Amino acid sequence: MKRRDWLAAGAGLMLAGAARAQPAAVGTEVTWPTVRLLDGGVVEPAAWRGHPSLVVFWATYCPFCKRHNAHVDKAHRALQASGLRVLGVALDTDEALVRQYMTQNNYRFPVALDGGLLRRQFTTRRVIPLTCLLDRQGRLVQAIPGEMFEEDVMDAAQSLLKRAA
Repeated sequence: MKRRDWLAAGAGLMLAGAARAQPAAVGTEVTWPTVRLLDGGVVEPAAWRGHPSLVVFWATYCPFCKRHNAHVDKAHRALQASGLRVLGVALDTDEALVRQYMTQNNYRFPVALDGGLLRRQFTTRRVIPLTCLLDRQGRLVQAIPGEMFEEDVMDAAQSLLKRAA
């Protein structure tokens, strides 16, 4: 069992009493809305098909998210050319604050503000960061609550690419 599997399983046990809502079942196909990115770009639902995806839900006020996002950014930069789609979904409502956060931390992965639509596709739990892995068909492979180590984020991203091959 890899460390990320152990962390996900352990976090699920620890949160069982505190958070009764469960993430979407593994294998569930995500219904993507049209996603407007902070850079002004728009990602239509059909654009997700055929791309393994790593989606992380986070907030600017979360210190765990800041460390976790550094790993997500590194995976994005290293694996973008391999076909991995990375999306950060900020739970904040202040777009200017999220832009400032991304600039200050030199993060380059695409980011959208949630507005509640996207997160509900994955979970009703309030844990952040929450990293969701999707296969090329848009099915949820794994939802990992909490901060991950750099090697675990990279391993998760690379495993998605291997599944896609």
